[in-house]
Amino acid sequence: MQTLVYNLTLAIILFPLAGALIAGILGKQVGKVGAQYVTIGGVAVSFLCSLVLFKLYIFNHIPSVNETIFTWGISGAHTFNVGILIDQLTVLMMVTVTAVSLLVHIYSIGYIEGDPGYQRFFAYMSLFTFFMLMLTAGNNFLVLFFGWEGVGLVSYLLIGFWFKKESACQGSLKAFLVNRVGDFGFLLGIAAIFAFFGSIDYATVFTLAPTFSTDTISILPNVQWSLITMICILLFIGAMGKSAQIPLHIWLPESMEGPTPISALIHAATMVTAGIYMVARMSPLYELSPTALGVVLVFGATGALFLGALALVENDIKRVIAFSTMSQLGYMMAANGASAYAAGMFHLVTHAFFKALLFLAAGAVILATHHEQDMRKMGNLRKYLPITYITFLIGALSLSAIPPFSGFYSKDAIIEAVERANMVPGAHYAYICLMLAVFVTAFYIFRALFMTFHGKSHSHHEEEIKEPRWVVLVPLIVLAVPSFMIGLVLAKPMLYSHNPLLGNSVYVAPDRDVLAQMAHDYHGVFASIGHAFFSLPLWLALAGIASAWVFYVRLPELPGMIQQRFRLMYRVLVDRYGIDALNQLIFVRGSQRLSNFLYQTADMKIIDHGLVNGTGRGVTRLARILRHIQSGYLYHYAFAMIIGLFVLLVWMLLG
Repeated sequence: MQTLVYNLTLAIILFPLAGALIAGILGKQVGKVGAQYVTIGGVAVSFLCSLVLFKLYIFNHIPSVNETIFTWGISGAHTFNVGILIDQLTVLMMVTVTAVSLLVHIYSIGYIEGDPGYQRFFAYMSLFTFFMLMLTAGNNFLVLFFGWEGVGLVSYLLIGFWFKKESACQGSLKAFLVNRVGDFGFLLGIAAIFAFFGSIDYATVFTLAPTFSTDTISILPNVQWSLITMICILLFIGAMGKSAQIPLHIWLPESMEGPTPISALIHAATMVTAGIYMVARMSPLYELSPTALGVVLVFGATGALFLGALALVENDIKRVIAFSTMSQLGYMMAANGASAYAAGMFHLVTHAFFKALLFLAAGAVILATHHEQDMRKMGNLRKYLPITYITFLIGALSLSAIPPFSGFYSKDAIIEAVERANMVPGAHYAYICLMLAVFVTAFYIFRALFMTFHGKSHSHHEEEIKEPRWVVLVPLIVLAVPSFMIGLVLAKPMLYSHNPLLGNSVYVAPDRDVLAQMAHDYHGVFASIGHAFFSLPLWLALAGIASAWVFYVRLPELPGMIQQRFRLMYRVLVDRYGIDALNQLIFVRGSQRLSNFLYQTADMKIIDHGLVNGTGRGVTRLARILRHIQSGYLYHYAFAMIIGLFVLLVWMLLG
């Protein structure tokens, strides 16, 4: 059985890589059709193999496999291996990643049709899937970091796919640089683990971690920090970059400059969820530090509310969904901070499907409206795009956590878990943020739905609008099914079962196991739906939907009046709290000024003019002085000898 798992895992990882290499290197030879089939086929094989692993681990309950594939390097007494760890958490991520990736690949046939970079696009997507699977399956920090940096690199290529478009180039560069900021902290965390634990293997580190729980380290003079807390916060900084947590979220809206399938792939189930997965995987470390859990909880909940609020004033349909992604990532991270890792992973899975559905439905709208993304230029599209409208509606209801749609079960569980997480610092603040975010979420997504599909038409090509090809619509229909059903199926096994779906792949300290407390009050999915009508989150969501209907269907002049009345608040949201401007002022302009100073002063004046040219000028001046001594007259040399002899005699007599 262990050999079977090993071989299946290698197939899952390597088939997308093989597809990427064939489409990328042999793109001209295999052609467009060959490139799409080889990449889609590779991801399809990975998906089928991951389903087999899912069955073995979830239904047959086979033990986890921790195997070394090969030795990467040896340094002194330390050996660095490339290995795999396959357990319930791994296979859940693998199924989610490969399922969404497969549907996005298929959707891309219709979306990217006719683009001169067709083969390159499919090669990038398949390569991105490979790196994400490597990140997921690794059994040590070396493999994790390899996959981590790999998805960052390929995301740069994907976001900047249309490299002749200035905004795409800027967006890809911004995503790359901001992620490097987070990755710097992530790398420091891995270095600290290696320095103190002497290993980067998960099993070894998790086994040794309790022995370091009371150790401290002095970062500043006379200031002692818990070693585990420092490591966890450094790792979380990496997660802040990848998973777009405030304030390292600024790259994600700019990434919308890439093609819509990329938005779905990166922002649904892959790159942005890497940070959520990493924190859940590191649960044995985070459970030793309530302070680190509090940091994760507060940052996550803050992002859930304040980043979601930015979507209220956004008019680009893709950016609305992008801000929604940041908000939902905040929910997932808040769940991790409340020690409800299973709830965070559950929301990761449900979010992967309904967010991919929303992005791809938005892409269908963009295709139908001749690549128009401004919702103010749309309206009444449900008349022309009924299938796209229904699928977008399903995604919106799931995102808004309306029962019985999938998002209801996962989001409701997170809110209740945070409410019960009294032992974690900042839990009360986080609970308030998450509750307010429920209203905000429902309002902005139905604002997008009503502006796009309802009201008066503002399109100049109304008579030409029609549903895209079936190769675009089929992935939407397929994604609509799990967006409606998967929460119903997974709620109990993921959260409330005596033998939970994630098993021992995540660790929760017994005194912080809020999901175990919630299990006592759980009486089935239908009872949960009935209970929801007596709880505040559902009514906040319904209030958000009703408010959006009043503002954008019933009284469409109302938003303009409120905008005029609350200009300051509107300006704050449009300026995104000034974080981008602050980064522009401090980091961009600051770096430019520092560079100019170093160039003008340090390089041109000190090094070039002073040291390099100054050395030459000094030698020239010295030569001019010495040249006067070499006059060529004998009496000058005799006089110099007499003077020298006189000085020598005086020195000898006085000495």
